[in-house]
Amino acid sequence: MAKNTRFEKVYSQGAVNVTEIWIDKDTGVNYVFHASGYAGGLAPLLDRDGKPVITPIANR
Repeated sequence: MAKNTRFEKVYSQGAVNVTEIWIDKDTGVNYVFHASGYAGGLAPLLDRDGKPVITPIANR
């Protein structure tokens, strides 16, 4: 199976209560993931105006 390289984890904190930030390398959109025990959730990371945080993508 080929390795999926679309998403890159750029931040991680915690062991039981985990918070991570992932970047979609195709679109540049940042996502925040939080897990606590067996529950977890993923959402786009938003700026103060409610727009998604986008990381500039280097030319491929």
